[in-house]
Amino acid sequence: MTVAAKQNFGRFYDKVKQFDVTGKTLLIPDMAPFASRLLASCFHAVGVNALVMETYKGLSLGKEFTSGKECFPCQVTLGDILHFLKGEKERLGENFSPERYVYFLPEADGPCRFGMYNKMQRLVLDRFEEFRDVPITYVSTRNSYSTVDIMPAEAATIFRKLCYVTIIIADILDRIVWRVRPYELRPGLTDSFVQKALEALLEEVELRGASLEFNGLFDIVEDTAATARTFIDTRQPRRPLIGIVGEIYVRTHPDSNQNIVRVLEQFGAEVTVASIGEWINYISYDMARDQKRQVKLALLKRDFTSLRGALNALIPTQIEKYYQIARQKQVYKHALKHLDIEKDHAISLLEKRMDKERLYSFDIGTEAALSIGAALEHLHEGYSGVVNVYPFTCMPSAICTAVLKPLLNKMRMPYIDAPYDGAIQPNREVALRTFLHQAKQRLESRNSGNRNGKAAKCHIKP
Repeated sequence: MTVAAKQNFGRFYDKVKQFDVTGKTLLIPDMAPFASRLLASCFHAVGVNALVMETYKGLSLGKEFTSGKECFPCQVTLGDILHFLKGEKERLGENFSPERYVYFLPEADGPCRFGMYNKMQRLVLDRFEEFRDVPITYVSTRNSYSTVDIMPAEAATIFRKLCYVTIIIADILDRIVWRVRPYELRPGLTDSFVQKALEALLEEVELRGASLEFNGLFDIVEDTAATARTFIDTRQPRRPLIGIVGEIYVRTHPDSNQNIVRVLEQFGAEVTVASIGEWINYISYDMARDQKRQVKLALLKRDFTSLRGALNALIPTQIEKYYQIARQKQVYKHALKHLDIEKDHAISLLEKRMDKERLYSFDIGTEAALSIGAALEHLHEGYSGVVNVYPFTCMPSAICTAVLKPLLNKMRMPYIDAPYDGAIQPNREVALRTFLHQAKQRLESRNSGNRNGKAAKCHIKP
């Protein structure tokens, strides 16, 4: 890079970078409520002070300092950090020290605008003299969210293993709630109980997480599933099962999606949302795909130096893939002993499904690969409808719409797009009610077919 370029873009290198955050207060934007808080507890376990910022209270600030061309998660997270820092400045007065804080905003490689938001938000923070010295750090999909550059190497190894297990646990807590809450004997019982389970998990992670002894966490998961099962009113019939796919932030952030899960439950659905663990597994899977491609290319060229390097990169990625698969099965097993929650899809299965139907290629990447694949699995698993939740103007989700809407309509699978930009759509309730009515009709039709001894099968022709 030239000297002039460094002068023009120096702030992106000086104040948006990876560095050891030990001794700082790491500010984490809220996303999935369970996962965000367990992530903060994992940081605490390895000696990093982290807190999840209050969310959605600063949305007006986020909109004030954006043009509207950014996708909605950028406005929400920008509003969160500005709201927090302004509150801290007001609370502490002259004692406010921006160097105490580090804003944690991960990034992604590829065409999604998300990869540039930490740079864009750096420009906004620099407009406030009192916030110019608040650095931004990140982890990236480029190296599968490695934390080795933001904490000591030994802590990074512990954190990575602990964090993956707690993310899967967070997914399971969500799925326990979604399985039980629509049928609970008393309104509010499930939410209050699982919140107490979360508090027990947070305490366990902070006390013993660094030892990587997971039995205590597994016991809490198992007890939570076993107890939650007793909350179900077994006299109620199963509702139509709705799968939510789409962009990871908006689909998991209740405020951003205007609590779509609760709204669908209110209208008579049982809902499952694509998990965060699925995304983490996909990142490792996609990295291994690329490394395998490098191995094949080196073999074709007979370039043994490059081959050695490609194999050295591939082997640890493959080991991590198998670790993730084994840990995920292990954690789910504890919950599935007691409660029939929905399991995650294997990433390899999603790719095979799309390759078979010739609908989309993993070579294109983005969240579209997961959303299209998961929607197809929902179709074959007997779900009654699919909702595509995403930020308005999201490119990967627009691809999903283009592929899924005609396909699922052809298969008579209820499907609806749910884009969000903070505004309340006047026809939202009517649209969701209509969608649920169609989903109930599909469920009734399938149940009628099964009673008549007919197998409810479906196949997509390429």
